[in-house]
Amino acid sequence: MPARSKAQQKAAGAALSAKRGDTKVKDLKGASKEMYDDMSESKLEDFAKTKRADLPEEKD
Repeated sequence: MPARSKAQQKAAGAALSAKRGDTKVKDLKGASKEMYDDMSESKLEDFAKTKRADLPEEKD
């Protein structure tokens, strides 16, 4: 499932980085923290790999 906004794509990228151990979980906030807790690594990859060029900043 692709991300629906740039903010969602960025949050998924941050959560994925923490899942992989590249960043600290304690540094996550808001949506990225929730995504880290609720989503698998493969789902986070799907969101994070979405191209941002045609996405709105935030979802309506």
